Amino acid sequence: MGGLEARCILYIMKRTQLYLDDDLWSALHSQARREKTTVSDLVRRAIRDRYPANREKRHEAMMGWVGIWKDRDDLPETEQYVRSLRDDDRLEGLKERREK
Repeated sequence: MGGLEARCILYIMKRTQLYLDDDLWSALHSQARREKTTVSDLVRRAIRDRYPANREKRHEAMMGWVGIWKDRDDLPETEQYVRSLRDDDRLEGLKERREK
């Protein structure tokens, strides 16, 4: 991949609700527009910046999974496996269920 590492990182998120006063909401909304992102993303970044220890633990845990299956020889080649998924008729089945 041109020297770049390919990774898949899964995030398990919890939904929460915040009550913000008008001034704070306006400031966040304006900043989000300037950065072309969401208020939620700004809030998540601020929390991660404020509480970095948990982030380090999460990163450490995720890195423990990187390459966990690299030495398995009972799995098909990735490209072959993905192509086999694409060749089936699962999309037709989804269309049929949606029409019901």
